[in-house]
Amino acid sequence: MEDLGKDKKFEGLKTPPKNGDSKISSPYFGGDFVAQSSSKQGNVADDLNPMSGYDEGKDSMDEEDTQKGEQQSEEEESKEEEKKEEKSESSSSEHDGKYFVIQKGMCKCDQGFKFPKFTVTSHQKHYWNDAEGEADYLAVTEDDVMLDPPAMPFGNCKLQPTSGGYLPCSYAPVGKWTKTYDKVKVMGKNCITEISELQCGVGGKITIMKHGQQSEAGKSNVKNADARKQHIYNPIMDFEDFQEEIEESGNRHAW
Repeated sequence: MEDLGKDKKFEGLKTPPKNGDSKISSPYFGGDFVAQSSSKQGNVADDLNPMSGYDEGKDSMDEEDTQKGEQQSEEEESKEEEKKEEKSESSSSEHDGKYFVIQKGMCKCDQGFKFPKFTVTSHQKHYWNDAEGEADYLAVTEDDVMLDPPAMPFGNCKLQPTSGGYLPCSYAPVGKWTKTYDKVKVMGKNCITEISELQCGVGGKITIMKHGQQSEAGKSNVKNADARKQHIYNPIMDFEDFQEEIEESGNRHAW
């Protein structure tokens, strides 16, 4: 029998290198596979760690960006709402600084020659700037299309010429007054202002000539006025003589 001594080396037997990769032949895998050494096991554990690659600083930055985006969107929405409100307010600004029309006001037709007053028939309730309730101060509404005088209120009509001149006005209002002020109503009807309009069936456009709320001075106002101050305002006029004339006559004069 051959002696197998300690110094005898087995041919073909090799010790796998330490801390290295070794190839193991296995019939179950149908070939060779690489077994990771202990030096690489830590990397495998890191790959399997669910918190691997988590950056807390980056996550907080993402939250800040999201908050900033939400704030910007809210600011944009508020700006859009402000623009809508401004647009809504500007739509009624055409009546700003305009007077309401009263019964003693006057209107005109772009195809007529005379300037009739109004006849309020829609109500007998609201008066502009008159606590005593005089009919002349009745508020004119969108339904008040009757004029004074009722017949031929604008005289003759330029749209009806003849060889002998223009035919008499045949006033025929179409519908109600337009461009009315819908924020102030009397008996549920819009009030008209200086910019309101009315269409005539013949073809003329009727607009406001005078709203009627001009102040007037009566006999007592002239009598109590200071003649010296009036002379400063109007040096050409002899106000004392004017006072005497007004006192003698019972007529009212408009300034």
